[in-house]
Amino acid sequence: MSTAAVQPIRVEVAPRSRGRLDTDDFFGQQPASTRSLPDPQPLLENLTRCVIEILAGARDLEQIARWVDDDVYRSLLKRVVLAARARQVRGQPVARPAFRLGSVRVCEPRDGVVEAVVVVHNRARSRAVAIRLEGLDRRWRATAISVL
Repeated sequence: MSTAAVQPIRVEVAPRSRGRLDTDDFFGQQPASTRSLPDPQPLLENLTRCVIEILAGARDLEQIARWVDDDVYRSLLKRVVLAARARQVRGQPVARPAFRLGSVRVCEPRDGVVEAVVVVHNRARSRAVAIRLEGLDRRWRATAISVL
């Protein structure tokens, strides 16, 4: 047996491009393709109905919490509180609003994103509800809702 000197092996590790592991890449919300998501039309119509009833005080905001993101939820909560105060000042009781859905216009600005405007008619006026849906974690979630 030979007693040759053992040379140590040098291993160089390439530096990471981002400096550290970003856990959101693994555990955060994952975008979904439009092809892998259900037809958004029923959700758009149901969300519109729910939002109108929530603002009227006839439905609890918690019922749509799983379909909207946190910013939308907080924004709707503020409007619900303001609407409840206004009803209280005027002495109006909570009543289910009588309305019908009109036209629905949908566009897809990019894969996994749908933007729509739903027209809502009642006796006194017509309103527009603008909704942005994004495909996250294999389902649609509303990332913006505006009632005009």
